[in-house]
Amino acid sequence: MKFTRELSGTLTIQGVSEVSITVSGTPYRRAIALTPDKVFTDWDPVPVAELTDSDIESLLGQLPEVLLLGTGGTNLFPSRELMFAFARRGVGFEVMDTAAAARTFNVLSTEGRRVAALLYL
Repeated sequence: MKFTRELSGTLTIQGVSEVSITVSGTPYRRAIALTPDKVFTDWDPVPVAELTDSDIESLLGQLPEVLLLGTGGTNLFPSRELMFAFARRGVGFEVMDTAAAARTFNVLSTEGRRVAALLYL
């Protein structure tokens, strides 16, 4: 799937496929973590079912209003404990397929919202 809108000064997810996620012209061939300002290249992805809040501490340190979890081509849900951890922190947490998460990320970042995303292939 291709996304074409470009935003100045903000990272834009331009495309999602089975083999890569393209962010502002750079293709990533693995799961990525990002905010409108930064791609976290040091994030070491674990399977969705095994995610804990400590796995995404660097993203939570950016103080997002909402974190989007794109789980690939189908919806996979993380543990209830992770979902409760977000509720306790007062951070929105949305789970969807990666293409939907990418579109949502782009919309929220253009609105100036503090959004973060974990995107799996």
